[in-house]
Amino acid sequence: MKTLVWVEHEGGAVKDATLSAVTAAAKLGEVHLLVAGENVGGIADAAAKIAGVDKVHVADDAALGHALAENVAPLVVQLMADHDAFVVPATSNGKNIAPRVAALLDVMQISDILSVESEDTFTRPIYAGNAIATVKSKDAKKVITVRGTAFEKAASEGGSGTVESIASTGDAGLSSFVGAEIARLERPELTSAKVIVSGGRALKDGETFEQLIFPLADKLGAAVGASRAAVDAGYVPNDYQVGQTGKIVAPEVYIAVGISGAIQHLAGMKDSKTIIAINKDEDAPIFQVADIGLVGDLFKVVPELTEKL
Repeated sequence: MKTLVWVEHEGGAVKDATLSAVTAAAKLGEVHLLVAGENVGGIADAAAKIAGVDKVHVADDAALGHALAENVAPLVVQLMADHDAFVVPATSNGKNIAPRVAALLDVMQISDILSVESEDTFTRPIYAGNAIATVKSKDAKKVITVRGTAFEKAASEGGSGTVESIASTGDAGLSSFVGAEIARLERPELTSAKVIVSGGRALKDGETFEQLIFPLADKLGAAVGASRAAVDAGYVPNDYQVGQTGKIVAPEVYIAVGISGAIQHLAGMKDSKTIIAINKDEDAPIFQVADIGLVGDLFKVVPELTEKL
């Protein structure tokens, strides 16, 4: 079975989410990668070194420079004539491309898989992660998105895949890149951070959030996250949101400050290795998944904790 994995890249480097997708794809059989973009020769060479990769297909075209799904999807469909499955990380870009590929192939998409049971059987979360479904696909071609936190990252060195240039399908003329506002963070990126400090609505406002959460995160070298309630209240930008409709994370340590633990939020962080919760409500749902729970006033506890670190 040949599997094609779409390589997500940024700033001239392969993103970690791709490495998890490669691990999942390797369970299906032979792994081929697709590197699409503009001036991506260096990325293709780096992708060929990923452990377990047999071949890297490279499409270098200005039309693919911003990974517009309308331009990438036809290219993938063309390659799927020689592949049995298309695998992408379940990132914003991956979830934009995969449905279009599935529609063009006229197959069902298998979303957000947690494990590969066999070539046609997978597990995936349903009901905000409160139940795990086992699904079996009869489609000849599989289109799969992979939850990165469920699979170990493939080694970025040690592979010796061959690199093959392919023709681009060009600009489909359905969309165009207008611009992007990129958030530049001094702290680690949420999905790859080993430690995350998240704040909830109990922090009252954006100024208080910054005064309490940021210094603690800086002391720990941690990324900063937030619950949907905190984001909706305008304390922090959408980029900080952890949860079912935000980012799915699984750090070594997750510190939840003033977060009650709604199902939506738990779905995005309950796979964390160690969960520490600080909340004044001892009956808050967050304590049901926490490894360490501290019942107390966050306005007193957090500054004291930060000072002692």
